[in-house]
This record gives sequence, C-alpha cells and structure tokens, in this order.
Amino acid sequence: MKWALLSVWDKAGIVDLAKVLIEHDYGLLSSGGTGAELQRAGIPFTDVSAYTGSPEMMHGRVKTLHPKIHGGILGRRGIDDAVMREHGIDPIDLVVVNLYPFEEMSGKGLSLEEIIEYIDIGGPAMVRAAAKNHKYVAVVVDPADYRMVADAVRRGGFSSEERLALAAKAFARTAAYDAAITNHLTGIDRPFPDVFTVQFRNGRTLRYGENPHQAAAVYGDAGIAGEEPLQGKQMSYNNYLDVHAAVGLLREFEECAVVIVKHNNPCGVATGDGLLETYVAAREVDPVSAYGSIVAMNREVGADVARELTGTFVEVVVAPSYTPEALEIMKAKENMRVLRLPEPVAQPEVRSIDGGVLVQRTEPFREDWRVVSEREPTAHEMRAMQLAWKVCRHTKSNAIIFADEDAVIGIGAGQMNRVESAEIAVRKSRRPLAGSAVASDAFLPFPDTMEVAAAAGATALVQPGGSIRDAEVIEAANRLNIAMIFTGVRHFRH
Repeated sequence: MKWALLSVWDKAGIVDLAKVLIEHDYGLLSSGGTGAELQRAGIPFTDVSAYTGSPEMMHGRVKTLHPKIHGGILGRRGIDDAVMREHGIDPIDLVVVNLYPFEEMSGKGLSLEEIIEYIDIGGPAMVRAAAKNHKYVAVVVDPADYRMVADAVRRGGFSSEERLALAAKAFARTAAYDAAITNHLTGIDRPFPDVFTVQFRNGRTLRYGENPHQAAAVYGDAGIAGEEPLQGKQMSYNNYLDVHAAVGLLREFEECAVVIVKHNNPCGVATGDGLLETYVAAREVDPVSAYGSIVAMNREVGADVARELTGTFVEVVVAPSYTPEALEIMKAKENMRVLRLPEPVAQPEVRSIDGGVLVQRTEPFREDWRVVSEREPTAHEMRAMQLAWKVCRHTKSNAIIFADEDAVIGIGAGQMNRVESAEIAVRKSRRPLAGSAVASDAFLPFPDTMEVAAAAGATALVQPGGSIRDAEVIEAANRLNIAMIFTGVRHFRH
C-alpha cells in the first residue's frame, strides 16, 4: 500500500483529493486540523501520533518532526530499505502540505510574540524533504495542483517530469516563505528591512529585451505582469513598460479618460463624456507620436471605438472590458495586442542598479494647494491645472505639461532643463495655448520657464514650490498676470 501524508492549513479541496487517494488504495497519514476535516467527511486515516508512537506536544509545535515521518519521506527506494524495515518506517509516496499563513498575518499588526506562532516549522521541513527526494516522493504545496495530482493517481503514478516540476515549485514556496519571514523580522522598527528578498512567479521568456540583441523575461501572476493578450502578438519587454506607465496615469482618473503612451511618456491624455470622442481628443494631442503607441482607457470599448482604433497603428489597447463586436472588429489588426485592465497591485517599486537594487514606497500623502500669486485662478484654470498636474506626475523629468479642462495640449518631457521642456511643449502643441494651464513636476528655479509659458498664452501655473528664488518667481507671475499655485510635493520621475 502507498502512503500519503496530508497536513494543510488551507483545507480547500483536501477532502476531494483524499477521496481519490482512498479510492486508489492509498493509506492516509494526518493530524490536527487536517485530520479533523477528514474525520468530519468520514474519510479513514491514521493519526500521525498513532503511527509514530509519539504524542503531539507543545500545543502542536511538535507532531510531524519524527524519524518515522522524515525517514518515510527521505528514504531512497532500493538503498535505504533495510534501515527503514529495521526501524518500522513505511515509505511515504505523496506529501501534501501547505503552510501557516505567515505572509497574510504579517500585515495584520500582530506583536512579535503573536506573529512567531505563524512561522511553520514542520511543514517546510516535510516539504523540503519530499522535494529533495522527489525521485520517489511527489510533493504538493498548492491546492491548484490537486486536479493534476488526482489525474496522476488515477493513471497509476507521477512521471519524473511531474515530480521534478512539483519539487521545484515546493522549493520556490519555501524560499518565498523564508523570505517573507526574513523581511518581516529584519524590518521590525525599521522603515525597510536589512535584508530585502522578493520572489515573482510565472516567468515567461520574451522574444527580446529593449532591443533585439538583449535577452528578457517577465515574471508575475498579478497586475500588468500577469496579463496575457486576449488577441494579438505576445507582449514585448517595451510593451510591458509602456502599459505600466499608461495604466499608472489612467488610474488617476475616475471620469471617462484615455491615456496614450509612447516610450514611457504620455503623448496624449483627454477626459470626456463618451469614450470615442475622448479617444480621438487624446490621439489628436500628438497624432505622430500616437502611431505605434499604447492606448489605455477606463471604460468598456464598443464597436465605434474599436473601428477608430483599427484605423491606425496601435501596439497595445488596454481597457476594463470589450463588447463581443469590438473584439471581432479588432481581429482585423491581428498584431494589435488587446489587454484587460487589471486590478492594481500594491507593492514597493524595485529598480536594479550596478551591484544591487533601489527600493521605493509611495506612502499616502497629501498635497497642500495654495495660491501664491496676487490673482486667484478661475474655475476653468483650476480644472486645467488639476488635469495638467495628474499628467505631470507620470511624465519623465523635467516635465512641463500644458492643458485645458479636458485634454493635454502640449507635453515636454525628459529634458535636462525645464526651459527646453517648455519650449518643446509649445512647439509640439497642435492647438492654441491661449488660456491654458501649465504644470511643472518640480519647482521653477528661475522665472524663465514661466516666461516661455506666458508668451505662448498660458494663464495659470501649478508647481511644487520650494526654490530659494520662489519670491522672484512669484513676482514674475504677478507681472505676467499668471495665477500660480504651490502644491508642496515634487514628482520627479527618472
């Protein structure tokens, strides 16, 4: 008879799996809460304590840490048989274990004494032992794999490839588990842990990186990283970067909005009542740059928008949903990638540098908008500044954004000085800038940028403030009749 050891925190699906095992002549070893679950379902099993002859002790801290358990898991068939017989150890063929929920509980503000009790010891020990001996033992750590396990049991056993894949997944799970514990314990009373470990699953090789001579892969099973196209080619390295930038800005808006991104910078942003006119308005901000861009929308895409999208070259479309007719229309552009807008994922920003990484969190913050000019902004100017400021937060520094109430008019990004960004924004604008508002992602060190904006027709400006020459800039605003607001918060984006 084969033996399976079942010891799970998450009981989902375990009874159904146990029934399949019993039907195929497996004996079950279990204890604690898992045993109680099996007992309630009327499934026969042998209690671990009865099998080992050692009682569960220390309120469950010690139950599976026993030579008859670990010997049964680690024993090599044909090599350790005599030793196992001598000590009354039965070989264990299947180990199904998932761990105490340390990751979940570590975010609940528990004391050190409380969180320590959610560090699993016996579970990882069994998982690692079974994974090491995967030539003879199948190890399962994820309830999502129960269907595959049941299928393997029904056909008589696991292939060597399945055993290796399950073992690799098991080691990945214990690595992530230990990393979470390390991050938590080394981060107590510190803003960041001394040791920072991250793990992302679902790795997929991409055709190439930023350029064809570079190799690349994407990891992650949530958010943008976990999305696969509903249609079109597979996502590229640059596609993922641009979608990340587009969706970050799109999430600033509750009203109907369209964001168009090229090379990690917005090249068109508009809001409106209907999605079609909003998309057209965003595209017309810079139609040259919109060619081969990422289009992100926060409303369902219907047939009218789909037809407009297929009228030009778009790399990726991102929206919360699509009508069946829209999807059918977009099939005409067989290379255009169509993604669903995922739910946001809260996580630190991690960027690699030579020899290490930079880690950044954006904690909740509050801006303090205050008028510093003699003239108060009009309601129109205030709404235009709010739109320009949202876009500015997601544009590479030095960023200068011209906008009216409904759309961006001019974008200057990624320059080494703010004046050139303003000049680029003015030069690229396709509509008159008279009466527009301007946003700057950092303070204006001199009045020159404002003078460029005012000469182009802007009448309001929003910036963080904080320069040693703020008084000089405010004086220039008054001279130019510019309504100016300081927010107190800088938004560099490198």
